[in-house]
Amino acid sequence: MNGIYYYLIAFAVIWILVGIFHKKLSKHGVELNFPIIMWKTKKLRGVISKISNLSPKFWRYYMNIGIIIAFAAMIYITWTIISTIPTVFDNPSVSIVIPGVEMPGSTIYVPLGYGLIALATVLIVHEFSHGIQSIGEKIPIKSIGLLLFTVLPGAFVEPDDEQLKKAKKISRLRVYAAGSIANITLATIAIMLVFIISAGIPHFFAEDGIEIGRVVGESPSEGILKEGMVLEAIDNHKINDSSSYMDIVGSFKPGDNISVQTDQGTYSIILDKNPNNESMGFFGIQANKHFVLSNNSLGPIPWILFNLLELFQWIFMLNLGIGLFNLLPIKPLDGGHMLEILLSYKLSEKHYKPIINALSATLALIIVFTILVGFI
Repeated sequence: MNGIYYYLIAFAVIWILVGIFHKKLSKHGVELNFPIIMWKTKKLRGVISKISNLSPKFWRYYMNIGIIIAFAAMIYITWTIISTIPTVFDNPSVSIVIPGVEMPGSTIYVPLGYGLIALATVLIVHEFSHGIQSIGEKIPIKSIGLLLFTVLPGAFVEPDDEQLKKAKKISRLRVYAAGSIANITLATIAIMLVFIISAGIPHFFAEDGIEIGRVVGESPSEGILKEGMVLEAIDNHKINDSSSYMDIVGSFKPGDNISVQTDQGTYSIILDKNPNNESMGFFGIQANKHFVLSNNSLGPIPWILFNLLELFQWIFMLNLGIGLFNLLPIKPLDGGHMLEILLSYKLSEKHYKPIINALSATLALIIVFTILVGFI
């Protein structure tokens, strides 16, 4: 069952239940204003205040550096998206990523379980950081909560808008930068853990061929190969490790009829065109290294290293990707607010507003166009 159906069923149930029990739920902070459902609470404000008050100077200095990093990241991600326009039809640079769902045009498939956990870290770290910095800048938090915009979930920290507008420009810059900088920081920690775990794996395991991690939907391998199969040879070319696998699959062309030998039998597959390079053959499988336990002094415990490795990889990818995307100079993203504040140091409102509006519209059109190209 495609993951998208699980989401649609879950969101349909939420809308039905909120619609039926709206009056009762409203007493617990649930608001229904179609197309948005919001749940607001004030209970977590004390937790955020305690974290902020542990070391107000640290958060301020940390975010002073964060502002510089945020603007550098803003330039990087903006240039990345603009520079890939000439190749958008071959390799779209932006796509929608939903855990457990194969999205057209996206070369990234996020597993449902790991993806939801990683996405939760993105939302929690991002929104809590906005709240921590707001408290540090003496800007009260009105509420914290979750929202559902039709079928798009999210989280929010709601600062006092009036106090935010009255705050110093540098204070507002720190508040807006806090979310993405926290995501980038968590991504940095996650990738460091990935390197540490990767360094530990050879002490317990030995590489032994290639295992199919996932079969791409509507690909030549769908219905033939299965997740978990170990590839032993392709067209009688023996596969010993990931290096030999890459050499073998790179030699085939679209239309080739290939014999695939696995630990569960031999199968025939006619290759399609590779979405990223039409001159290469496309199997439609996600190949992973297959490992066997070489040091069993700890029994089956070392196998958890692979679960941790994959989890931290997705925490890294989603926090970095979403954190950078949120720094695009597009309102209402944090990057749009930050650029507007920066321009206001030298320009009047009548001059910087048109610049922000034009830039927001242009980049938004590029992103929407890129996503649509992926779907087409």
